[in-house]
This record gives sequence, C-alpha cells and structure tokens, in this order.
Amino acid sequence: MIPQVKDKDQYQALREKGYSKEKSARIANSKGAEKRGGKADKYENQTKEELYTQAKKVGIEGRSKMSKSELIKALRNN
Repeated sequence: MIPQVKDKDQYQALREKGYSKEKSARIANSKGAEKRGGKADKYENQTKEELYTQAKKVGIEGRSKMSKSELIKALRNN
C-alpha cells in the first residue's frame, strides 16, 4: 500500500533513491515545512491520538498497537 502523499513527484524521486515508503511519504507531505519555522510541536508534547494521526498519514504499519513512545520512535525513524 502506498501512503497518501501531497507531492507525488518528490515521493517517487525519494523512492528511486532507496528511501522507504514511509520516509518518502513523510518528506513529500512536509513540503513547505521550512516556511512554517518550527510551529510543529515536539512529538513528546503531542497526544497519543495526534501521533497516531500522523503515523496514519505516512502509512506506518502496526500503529494501532503502539504506545506513545513507540509512535514517536516510528515517526522519527520512518
């Protein structure tokens, strides 16, 4: 299953470079993040539900069984 992405061209380029589906989707979906200048909360400051939603957006498998700390680790490493 390919995660839903905002920038499909960037996603495909990252996949061709060997990035995982999850990491490629996360990067492609964060386009423009540098313009926001750090408005995103640190993972530790977010609720488990917020982390779950982010994990769902980038297609992390097994997220429903993960604890908050496991979701944080998965989001950082994918």
